[in-house]
Amino acid sequence: MPNLFDPFTLRGITLRNRIGMPPMCQYSAVDGLANDWHLAHYGARAVGGMGLIIIEATAVEPRGRITPNDLGLWDDAQIEPLARIVHFLKAHGAVAGIQIAHAGRKACTYRPWDAPASGPIPPADPHHWQVVGASPLPFSTSYPVPHTLQVDEIYAIQEAFAAAARRAQAAGFEWLELHAAHGYLLHSFYSPLANQRTDTYGGSFDNRTRFVLETAAKVRQAWPQHLPLTARLSCTDWV
Repeated sequence: MPNLFDPFTLRGITLRNRIGMPPMCQYSAVDGLANDWHLAHYGARAVGGMGLIIIEATAVEPRGRITPNDLGLWDDAQIEPLARIVHFLKAHGAVAGIQIAHAGRKACTYRPWDAPASGPIPPADPHHWQVVGASPLPFSTSYPVPHTLQVDEIYAIQEAFAAAARRAQAAGFEWLELHAAHGYLLHSFYSPLANQRTDTYGGSFDNRTRFVLETAAKVRQAWPQHLPLTARLSCTDWV
């Protein structure tokens, strides 16, 4: 990698090198709010020389969290704690990015280390919430059947993504990533395994990709044109 330490420019943002930290969930937030753990975790990587740091999957609405401990950007109160992290990353030379996400039918699970429980949170648990998806198909036999999103609900989630993008800008982020992979909501719409709809959001490839393309367009309108917008995709379902 002879160019690894060379600067890299995309739109109006220049990274000091081509080393980027991808989003990796910490499952350490309360009510979606970032805290000292996140500051120390991401700040250490900026001090270590990363060119780009993308903050972990951050839910655009409460039911879009993977676990109750995910970061969120569905409320203005969540802006300031993230802005504190952004300020530190910038002060140490890193570009601060964030991934906005919706877990869809893979939501409402315990953290991996929450013994003795693991996997989906059962309805009897007070932390349980109804998961949503493209079709009434559970992610696996141990997961609940998701509520099938109606078209007006799809539009509402798209607006939630756009609102999260505006909050990300308010927090000072300069790079935005859409999470459209790994079986989460956006991916579940374009996957023929998860999407069995018969309306304009199902069936053909064009219909199945409609949700992610419309969402990306709404986010692009809400996100400044000079700042990068990227997407994480799963281009195979490994079947």
